[in-house]
Amino acid sequence: MNAIIPTTNIPLDLRNRHSGLRRPYCLDSTPVLQRQMQRESNARSYPRRIPLELSRAQGVYVEDSRGQVYIDCLAGAGTLALGHNHPVVLEAIQSTLTSGIPLHTLDLSTPIKDAFVQTLFDLLPGDFAKDARIQFCGPTGADAVEAALKLSRTATGRHSVLAFHGAYHGMTLGTLSVSGNLGPKSALGGLLSGVQFLPYPHDFRCPFGLSGEQSIDANLHYIRHLLSDPESGVTQPAAMILETVQGEGGVIPAPDRWLQGLRAITQEHGIPLILDEIQCGIGRTGDMFAFERSTITPDVMTLSKAIGGGLPLSVVVYRGELDQWQPGAHAGTFRGNQLAMAAGDATLRFIRREDITGHVRRVGARLNALLQSLQAEFEWVGDVRGRGLMLGMEIVDPSSCNDVGRPTADGERARKLQRACLERGLIVELGGRHGATVRFLPPLIISEAEIELVGQILYQAAQSVQGEGLTTRQ
Repeated sequence: MNAIIPTTNIPLDLRNRHSGLRRPYCLDSTPVLQRQMQRESNARSYPRRIPLELSRAQGVYVEDSRGQVYIDCLAGAGTLALGHNHPVVLEAIQSTLTSGIPLHTLDLSTPIKDAFVQTLFDLLPGDFAKDARIQFCGPTGADAVEAALKLSRTATGRHSVLAFHGAYHGMTLGTLSVSGNLGPKSALGGLLSGVQFLPYPHDFRCPFGLSGEQSIDANLHYIRHLLSDPESGVTQPAAMILETVQGEGGVIPAPDRWLQGLRAITQEHGIPLILDEIQCGIGRTGDMFAFERSTITPDVMTLSKAIGGGLPLSVVVYRGELDQWQPGAHAGTFRGNQLAMAAGDATLRFIRREDITGHVRRVGARLNALLQSLQAEFEWVGDVRGRGLMLGMEIVDPSSCNDVGRPTADGERARKLQRACLERGLIVELGGRHGATVRFLPPLIISEAEIELVGQILYQAAQSVQGEGLTTRQ
């Protein structure tokens, strides 16, 4: 796999400089961080738990202004599929900059745009690609979700939407309306009306108090009954939207059989199925698209993050028969980002050419095994879940149980573990209920040796937060 992380022509080599405990982590803010706190909005998020001033980056490594090097298992919330400053991405950007092509084209066509579309469509499952349409959206994934909702409402003439507990689809008013997290919604009015939330299959915290196949059966039965009950209070939906693997909701993969049952239900009732693959798509789970493993085909798919090669880009891809909206029904000034299309095309072609999905399956299985070994030793590691290189580890309080007999989530200990990782040179993120799930979204090109180093740092960090009356498993 030497071709995965080329080292030639890279002016910066941080790989050998990652030194774990070489430089003690310092809480003193730099002048840049102090100005950030003074001048940036109170809505800023990542700097609160990851207070770093970054200066350089290469591959899976970033370096801060103090010279400390970190393994980046956040990777732009999954955006940096090939890591930081990958040569094929840099070459695509540089060649575009010197080509003389206009960098901003609205939705006018260019050879770069045409190549990007061709490459993306070649990666789609054949039965989806043969009659698919693509709409370029504004630069964020939220705009792709907005477009998908507008498309479905226009095509069906209906207005209500089915969404799921734990979902995250963006931070606009429309996307918050179909997202589960109540925090960002609490101070807002004017959310999308007619949204009905359904239980997402979550084996560790099943809302029906079941597990395994029984949990899947109960979930599908509930949804089927809701849609066929004339007294359910739910009008005929314009769409059903879900993440194939929930990310911000706590790294929860939808079981294949549940997705297959859901696809059958939506087809039976004529409901367009929107799959949000903004974070879980483009090789992240070990398949090019996370839904492929279940062998279903969606009606609509939203994509962003990795498809721009690290630059802002989003699209919605959908079945041709839904293409009922009028010219200008969805637009955006920055939907013609040529640099992002060039970087995205290079990224997609590299992922296919180098069999990155196979690499993700292999190293993801090793990282999963390392997380499970922590679960076996530390009783406050309650659950390990996910697919490929989209993994999560839920931290719990084993001395306290909820009403279905599961240990309660422990967000405080999760934050301590995140900080302990940061102090040892590892960047991870939190998510899920109560912020208790430690999330891993490393670049897809992370090597086996680097996975082992991540495991070592995690174990050291876990040992450091051990205590408070808890012991390792015997």
